[in-house]
This record gives sequence, structure tokens and C-alpha cells, in this order.
Amino acid sequence: MGNKGWLLLLYFGVVPLGLSFISLLIGFDHLILGSVLPLIAGGALAGYFASKSKGKKGPDILFLLPLTYTGALWAIFMLITGGFYGADAWLFYSILHIGWAPIYFMAIFAGEGRLFLWAPLAYELSFVISMFLVVILKREWKIFNKKQWLSVITIVILSFGTGAAVQWQRSKTVLPSYGFEYGGGYSSTDLSPYEVMNANNQLPKLDGPSNYTISDPNEMPILDGAEAAFPVYSAFANLVYENIGTVAGEREVITFTNTIYAYERLLTGDVDIYFGAEPSKEQQEMAKSQGKELVMTPIGKEAFVFFVNPKNEIASLTVSEIRGIYSGEIKNWSEIGGENRDILAFQRPKNSGSQTLLEKIMGETPIMKPLKEDVPEGMGGIIEQVADYRNYNNSIGFSFRFFATGMKANPDIKLLSIDGVEPSPENISSGKYPFTANLYAITVKDNPKQTIQPFLDWMTGPQGQEIVEKIGYIKLSQ
Repeated sequence: MGNKGWLLLLYFGVVPLGLSFISLLIGFDHLILGSVLPLIAGGALAGYFASKSKGKKGPDILFLLPLTYTGALWAIFMLITGGFYGADAWLFYSILHIGWAPIYFMAIFAGEGRLFLWAPLAYELSFVISMFLVVILKREWKIFNKKQWLSVITIVILSFGTGAAVQWQRSKTVLPSYGFEYGGGYSSTDLSPYEVMNANNQLPKLDGPSNYTISDPNEMPILDGAEAAFPVYSAFANLVYENIGTVAGEREVITFTNTIYAYERLLTGDVDIYFGAEPSKEQQEMAKSQGKELVMTPIGKEAFVFFVNPKNEIASLTVSEIRGIYSGEIKNWSEIGGENRDILAFQRPKNSGSQTLLEKIMGETPIMKPLKEDVPEGMGGIIEQVADYRNYNNSIGFSFRFFATGMKANPDIKLLSIDGVEPSPENISSGKYPFTANLYAITVKDNPKQTIQPFLDWMTGPQGQEIVEKIGYIKLSQ
């Protein structure tokens, strides 16, 4: 190995490895800052000494190659993984970047995928900047071979630009999983078409006036619920609450905070009626611990559906196969008659309505750990959450039929039959489809508001059921 090879090994192998171990000691509680700051300082010092050691010859183009390598390698793996730092492929990236292995080891366990780029970039960029500063201060910029440096810098820009483009696309299509802010929650789809204050809303109407109305704003039950139920309870209020456009502008009567928080608000009395699927075991225990009795009124029928990419040749699964996939026992589509591809089974967050129904289907069979991802949080932070569905060729996901085919219709998914039965309206209404679920209006028994029961009776009556059907759910058997 020549002298230049030893210098590369020293400055971009031995030194980063030593700094990585130091970073772990300093940044055990603050992994990002504790890793990046020592690498910046160490890179600046290493760049200074490397530049001084070259004397009148100035900085060697060789010292820019590691930055080029990092940019190209990161861009390649961003393209391979689609920017998902939870992918197994990043293990190979770590092997190819062995000098930062200690930091990568901690990053994998801490879910801090940003360090795959930030750690080497902090060291290598500060190294190069330090060299340039020495040259500028010594007024020796004429020693640069401009063509060589311009070529390398162009490659660096293209590499990092490619990786950044993947990240930008991911931020638009994947992260965060809940991309629309509405009221007190975040929705994965735009709820404004179902908003009563939207003059061009898509809420269904009756042929005539509602046979039940509430005129006093103080007696109007406050509504909240699941994302997929929002069009239903918004339509109910639009027809039953008099002057709802004015009332909704002055006080919260139609709210949305998502399933998990809406249940909590129901139990605290901030909400009078919750709309969605049946509560999870944890939510039922929460009500019991607070001495609250939940009253569950079915207002419609719905199908819990599983879907795949249309290119997937699988058209039907059995209940046992669903359990095998989500327990992790069945790992490859070839095991159930499909292609030889690993199954990527997406889930939903704990205590969400759809995840609760998956747990019910699984029964005593344990569910495997869900796929996770790093997602942006407020103030530029990163949190780890359950990964939202991505329509890869080997993916499988689940939702409610109305949400998957109506609210957030996706023409690029294929609904699966279960035990050979399609989730058609006829099969849902008859109960033939095995994963038929009720849409509930859930209340607390001791709520004193007198308008709640008549409102529930109206929902289950002919007019309420007409609205349920017009929205896209299946009405109750009359």
C-alpha cells in the first residue's frame, strides 16, 4: 500500500473509528448531538493536519474521494430502500462504511436512521472545509487542479442530490403517515369535502326535511370519532343540527381527533358520542377503571378488508392464512401459492379501530411486531411509529372497505376474498363475508344530555340508515 493509501486508511478509517467510540461515550443519552459534534471537531482537526502535512503541494484531490464515496453509497441505498431507514439493506451500507460501525450499531437499535448519512458527512465535510480554509488563509488556491476538483465536486452534488430527491419524494408520499391536519387530529386523507362549513361539501342529503332536529346549540351532542366515520357523523349533524354552519363556527360540536384520543375524550365527558369500530381491550379496561359503562349502538355495517398490489396473483386467502401471515409464521407468498417473494405485512397503530379488529381476528394467536419507520415530528424532531401501508408488489395491508374504496379510494390495490367470499355489499349485508363489522355510535351510560337517545334512534331509523347507505356503508337490516 502506498503512502496515499496509508493516509486514506488513517484519516478515513482509523480516526473515524476512534471518534465513533468516543461519540458513543459522549452521546449515550443524546445520540445525534453526541455523535455529530465530536465528528465535526475531529474532522476539522484531521483536515487541518492533512493539509499541513502536504506542505507547498496543498490538499490532495484524494482527500475528497471519501466524501464522494459517502454521497454515492447513500444515494444508491436510498434508491434501493426508497428512503426507508428501517430496511435490512442498511446493514450492508454499514458494512461498507465500517469506520462508523459503532455509531451505526447504536443508530439501528435507537431507530435513528439519520445517522447513516449525518455521521460520515459530519466528519468528511468538516475535513474538506478545514483543508479549504487552510488553503485560503495561506493564499495557495492556485495549486488546485480545477478540472479534477470540479469533476469530483460535480459527482458529490449529483450523489447527494439524488438521495435528497428520494427523501423529498418520500416526505410527499409517505411521511408523515397522517398528512392532513384537521381539528385536533391528523388524517391520512383530506376531510374537508365532508366538513359542514364547506359550502361545496359532499355530504348526502335527504329528499325532504329531517324528522328529528335539535335547535338549541347547548343540547347538540358533541361528536368525535374515527377517520373513516367522519363523513357519517358529519352528515348526521348537517341534517339534524339546525343552523349547523353558524353553530360550528362558534363552538365545537363536530370534532375529529382520531380513534385513540376520541375514546379518551368520550370518557372525560368532552365528547358525547364516539363513532367507529368496537373499542379495543385496553379501551374497554380504561372505561372500566374510570367507572364508565359504554353503550354501543350499531348504526351500520362494514367490511374489514385485506388488500394487495394488483400485480399479486393471490386473489383469496383463508382465515388461517391471514393469521399465519400476521403471526409471522407465513413469511413468503410462495407458501400460499404466490410468487417467491417475502411478505411485507403492514399494520396500524395500537388501539386504532382497524388494528383492534385485526387483534379480534387473530384471537389467541400473537401478532408479530409491526413494521416501524422514522417520521418527522414537530420542531424538526424524529419519532418512530408504525409504518403506513405502501403498495409494493409484495405488500399486504388492511382497512375498512368504505375507507379503502371510498374516502381514500386507491385504484392500485386489489381487495382479497376471504375463504372465497368477496367483500361485496350483498355479502356484507347477509353476513356471508367473514370479516363483517359494525359501525357504532358509542356513548357513556350516565351522560345526562337528553338529546342523545332520540338522536341515536334517528340514526338507526329510516332516515339515518338512508344517510349511512348514501355515504357508502351498508345499512342495518330493517
